[in-house]
This record gives sequence, C-alpha cells and structure tokens, in this order.
Amino acid sequence: MHGENRGIPPINEEKTVETICNFLKDRLRQSKTEGVVIGLSGGLDSSTTAYLCERAFGRDNILGLVMPSETTSKEDVKDAVKVAEALGIEYETVEVDDLISPFKDLCIHSGEGYNAALAGANLKARMRMLILYYHANAMKRLVVGTGNRTELLVGYFTKYGDGGVDVLPIGDLYKNHVRALASHLKVPVEIIEKAPTAGLWAGQTDEDELGMKYETLDNLLYLLVDEKMEDQEIADELEIPVEEVLRIGGMVLAAEHKLKPAPIALVR
Repeated sequence: MHGENRGIPPINEEKTVETICNFLKDRLRQSKTEGVVIGLSGGLDSSTTAYLCERAFGRDNILGLVMPSETTSKEDVKDAVKVAEALGIEYETVEVDDLISPFKDLCIHSGEGYNAALAGANLKARMRMLILYYHANAMKRLVVGTGNRTELLVGYFTKYGDGGVDVLPIGDLYKNHVRALASHLKVPVEIIEKAPTAGLWAGQTDEDELGMKYETLDNLLYLLVDEKMEDQEIADELEIPVEEVLRIGGMVLAAEHKLKPAPIALVR
C-alpha cells in the first residue's frame, strides 16, 4: 500500500476484550440461560472465541464441541483439544460423518446435480449446527458463533450452518483484528500462525478459496464498506487490479441475504 496506510485501523486489544466480555455476559443474562456451547475447530477464530468466553464466564459454564469429519486434519483436532484443555473447559468429540452418512442414505437426490459437492460441504456445517443446538437446548445454553467480520461480509460461511448461532462475539472484527486479539489473549502461537482453513477437503485453505490474502481482503473491505471509497480509488490505494475490487464487491452484495432474516411477504 502506498502513501499513508488507509487500511483497517488497529484495535485496542484490552478494551476490545472488555467490550466483548460485557456483551457476552449481557446476552447470557437477557436470555436467562446458564452457559454457552461453542464449536472448537482448532482454528484461529474458534480458539480466540473460546478464550473470550472463558474470560467472560469462567471455565465451568462452557462446553466445547470438537466435530471432525473425514476431511478434518489431525492437526486441527489436536489443536481444538489443546485449546479446551488449556482453558480447562468441558469438551466432547462428535464425529460428524457418523451423522452425515445415514442422512445421505435417506435422501433420494444425494450426490446428484452440479452442486453436489457444495451441498455436501454445506451439509457438514449444518450438521454441526444441529449438534451445537441439541446440546445448547438440552443444557439451557446459548450457541456462540465464531465468524469474523471479513467472513460475514463476503458470505464465507454456510447459511443456517456455521452462520446459525445465537451470538457473534468477534463478528465486528476483521480477520487480522482477530489475530491481534488472539496474541493478546495468549492463544497458542501455532494456531495463530497456521493457514486458516474450513477443512472442506484435504489441503483446502480460506485464502486459496477467496483468491486473496486476508491482509489485502481486510483492507479492501474496510475501504469499500466502512470508508465507502470508490472502486478505482481502492484499487489505486491497495495497488491491485480494479477487477479484484469489483469481484469482492460482488461477493459482498451476493452475501447480503445471509445476514438478514428471511423476507416476509407483506399482505396487509
């Protein structure tokens, strides 16, 4: 980036932690629930969110669910367990494929159509949502989501899957803000530094799928959405082709429906 850096501004980590913890406590009190359930993937976002929940509630009010599938790396499972044990929170492991396989056997159109691979990937996320909410309902708890602002803006999540949650404590933080917060919270460095992945297939990474490094994407989204700069101005500022700005802008527009309730037909 040339000239003065006009990308995402830094955050005050301690103030951000305090704000998020107060938010979590308020939501729990308002909902009259008795704790939280969180999915632990071993990645940066879920680990940081777990550390925030422990700060807000203490270890006795959190259940972490590790939900690997056949495409989840052993390293990610190990890191998820490491986070739970470091925080001293209760955790369980549920093999999500044990639920997906019989589900597919019941569906007539399973594996058919040009979107079969996408449908299968989204099914994993939605099955995990069911597991989280089953435990939350049974234990009178809230489901805590782990999505960040970058993912939410470009729609890099599954509607009614990992997007199906009660609260989003890091939803206003760009990916690199989350990384800074993780360092402040003493999340294990190997989790902070490893390549983000949704674990959809072996070797899959977020940045490969998004076609852009998170640092560039964060800055682009900040200038586009928060600063409302023109496309060409953003391209010049970040020294990237304007076509890339237009591509990401298109993703933001296409993702808007994911962030809103289902539209209601007004008849009166």
